[in-house]
Amino acid sequence: MEMTDLRPFVDGELLRRPIVIAGPCSAETERQTLDTARQLSDIGIKIFRAGIWKPRTKPGNFEGVGSIGLRWLRKVKAETGMLTATEVATKSHVAAALRAGVDILWIGARTTANPFAVSEIAEALRPYPETPVIVKNPLAPDLEAWIGAFERLYSAGIRRLGAVHRGFSSFDHDIYRNPPDWRVPIELHRRLPGLPLLADPSHITGRSSMVPIVAQEAMDLGFDGLMIESHINPECAWSDKQQQLTPQELKSLLDSLTLRDSKMPSEMLEQLRARIDRLDGELVRTLASRMQVSEEIGSYKRSAGMAVVQQGRYRALMEERIEQATRLGLSEEFMRDIFQRIHAESVRLQLNPDH
Repeated sequence: MEMTDLRPFVDGELLRRPIVIAGPCSAETERQTLDTARQLSDIGIKIFRAGIWKPRTKPGNFEGVGSIGLRWLRKVKAETGMLTATEVATKSHVAAALRAGVDILWIGARTTANPFAVSEIAEALRPYPETPVIVKNPLAPDLEAWIGAFERLYSAGIRRLGAVHRGFSSFDHDIYRNPPDWRVPIELHRRLPGLPLLADPSHITGRSSMVPIVAQEAMDLGFDGLMIESHINPECAWSDKQQQLTPQELKSLLDSLTLRDSKMPSEMLEQLRARIDRLDGELVRTLASRMQVSEEIGSYKRSAGMAVVQQGRYRALMEERIEQATRLGLSEEFMRDIFQRIHAESVRLQLNPDH
C-alpha cells in the first residue's frame, strides 16, 4: 500500500528535534499526575504521557486506574497547556479518550501485534481522521506487522502518524529489558519516510541508569525524538519504577544530548562515526553478556568439581572462531589476539568469582 500523504503527528514548534513525550508509566493518583506534569512543564516538556489502561504481561499486576485518570489528563492540559497522550487498546478506550479531549493516542506493542485489535481501533477512529496516533513496534521484530498497523490506520483515513521503537521481547534480560534492533525502525523509516520516528529508551533498557545511553544512541541514529517515562517519585511508582526518571533527571538527560546537524558538510562522516559508536556499544554489551555467562559456567564447574580450563574446548573454540573470522575477511593474528584475551578474562572471572 502506498502511503504518500502521511503527516507528522505533531506540527509547528513541536516538530523541532528532539520531539519529547514524557510522563509517568501510569497515572496513579490525581496529585501524582498533576505534580509530575507541573515539573515536566517547568523543564519545557510540551507533550505529557500517562498510562490510563495498562495491558500487562501477567494478571495481578497494576493495570491502570481506568477512565477516572482521563479527568486528571484534562486537568493537566488545562493547567499547563501541554498536549496529552495515552495508550488505547480497544474501541472503548478510543471513545473515552476522545471524549476526554486527549490529544494523542498511542498503540502499544502488545496491541500492534494483534491485527484484529488494530483494525478495531482504526474503525473507531474513522470518524475522527485528524486524531494523531503513534504506534509502537510489536513485541517481536516483525517489520511487516508494524507496517500493517500503519496500513490499517491509513485505510481508516488516519494520516497524522508516528512510530516508536521500544525494543523487542527477548528470553534473555542481561543487558536490556527489551533489546533494540535498530535495523527494524531504520528500515521502517526508509519505507515510510514521512513518518516521525521516536525511541523509547525506558522500555528498551528497563533501567533508569541506561536511559541516557540509549537516548543518545537513538539521536546518533537520526531518530526524531524520544518517549521517556518520568515520575515525580520513581521509587514509589505503582508500575515500572526501575526505569522511570525524575523530571530533573530528564532535564539533565536532555541538556546532555548531542544533536548532530544532518545538513553539515560532514554529514556522511558523522553518520559513519555514529555507526562506529553504535557498533562499539554493541561490542561492549556483547562482551559484558559473555562474561556474565562465563561466571555462570565457572559456578557450575565449581559445583561439579571440574577444572576451570578445558583445553579441548579452548582449542576447538579458537579454531572455529578464527576460521569464521577469516571467512569474513578479518586477520587471523588479530582474531587470535582478541580471543586469547577474552579467554584469559573468562578464566580470571571463573577463578575469582568475587573479583
